[in-house]
Amino acid sequence: MFLNSIAVWRISSFIRKEFRFNLTKNLCCKGIYDADTIFALSSGHGMCGVAVVRVSGPASALVLQSMAGLSRGLPPPRTAVLRNVTDPRSQELLDRGLVLWFPGPRSFTGEDSAEFHLHGGAAVITGVLQALGSVPGVRPAEAGEFTRRAFHAGKLDLTEVEGLGDLIHAETEAQRRQALRQMEGELSRLYQGWSQRLTRSLAHMEAFIDFSEDELIEEGVLNEVDLSVLQLQREIEGHLQDGRRAERLRSGVQAVIAGATNAGKSSFLNLLCQRPAAIVSPTAGTTRDVVETSLNIGGFPVVLSDTAGLRDTGDSVEMEGVRRAKERVQLADVTLVVVDSTQLPQNYQSVQNFLTDHLRSILPNEDDLTASLQRCLLVLNKRDLLSRRTVDGLQKSISQAEGLPLASLLSCQTGDGLDDFLDVFQDRMRTLCGDPLVGSVSLTQARHRCHLQQCVRALSQYHRYRDVDLALAAEGLRLALTSVGRITGKVGAEQILDIIFRDFCIGK
Repeated sequence: MFLNSIAVWRISSFIRKEFRFNLTKNLCCKGIYDADTIFALSSGHGMCGVAVVRVSGPASALVLQSMAGLSRGLPPPRTAVLRNVTDPRSQELLDRGLVLWFPGPRSFTGEDSAEFHLHGGAAVITGVLQALGSVPGVRPAEAGEFTRRAFHAGKLDLTEVEGLGDLIHAETEAQRRQALRQMEGELSRLYQGWSQRLTRSLAHMEAFIDFSEDELIEEGVLNEVDLSVLQLQREIEGHLQDGRRAERLRSGVQAVIAGATNAGKSSFLNLLCQRPAAIVSPTAGTTRDVVETSLNIGGFPVVLSDTAGLRDTGDSVEMEGVRRAKERVQLADVTLVVVDSTQLPQNYQSVQNFLTDHLRSILPNEDDLTASLQRCLLVLNKRDLLSRRTVDGLQKSISQAEGLPLASLLSCQTGDGLDDFLDVFQDRMRTLCGDPLVGSVSLTQARHRCHLQQCVRALSQYHRYRDVDLALAAEGLRLALTSVGRITGKVGAEQILDIIFRDFCIGK
């Protein structure tokens, strides 16, 4: 069934304009990315056993034939063939390796592509890259250009591209698992589902605005839109309330070591790093700047910062260090407060009051200390200087104390008690980052959060104008759809036209 010419003309102007804009944009992008052939070393730099050089673009077949001596035609697609690789100008033998042919669109970029699997010596790689650069119409790829072409060919959307980048840069097991889920399209499918529901609601709204006067659209369609928009808004708001777990897992948990001078903060940092990352000295105030290092704690990424000892001082340099330390504590995901256990009261009933007052002097000034304590772990250092009886008494006293964060009694000198602390620390990491394999996929980028927040505000606009001005309400849905589309990189109006054709037999 087809829309008659009058109905087509009456489709809202923003759909027609956006359709033309996207058509022009797609044609321009196609012209840009089909213009030349690119190449690059895809296996990373440095000496290695095997290096992979990738070529993509319309001249890929010519490059493969000329450099691999394939005068009788190309090898079967996606089949490795052992060939001599030569310079197409001088016919000099550069290496002997495997070549593969990937005809488009069944390739990573969607274009004709080829790969050379060579020996990983620097001279071999340099010779092959120079030979490729001498072929007319072939140039070195820009950073990320292969993935960009895959995006423009529809092989990946932006969330999958970001997942691929995260997978390449993953340093821990949990980061790898999260990146794989995103690269495989789980986040994309969630957002595409929301986009389809918004597209349907917007199409129904636009159809009602344009055709309800002709009694071609029933009024009940707006009630369906109301229900769909309300359900979607609740889902997005729930998605946003994730405690930023996936973002934290992607970038690393910000853990800050804080405490008074000479409590053993730098020694604690060195113990966790298993190397002398910070200077340790019996002189108070040695650390005056933030010393930062990255760690893998139970598969979770941690950015660990050692800070200056917190005390009143007249030294201008140390004052700046104290200011920076307080600033880091303010922004920390978890604060590791190191306490000199030899300074604790001998009266175990007073330990809780002592530690509470000490934490108040270190943690951010908040009316409710509970929020700061939830982001804190206590590290009672210098266990080796205490008698066994004192250690047992302290452990009993702390276990019975109420309102204090979890505490670990250890010795940075001997390492005694470190395993117990790491168990506690890993549990906190699981709480802060979550399990990337359990539950629905979470937000991984601040960019996603920003666009979804804009989407929620746009849906609120729909509710605000629903009974006042349908055009403004529809604009809210359009803005919401645009916000979701910006996450995946798919923003267009063609789908709205498709739904109007499919769901409404207008003008039949």
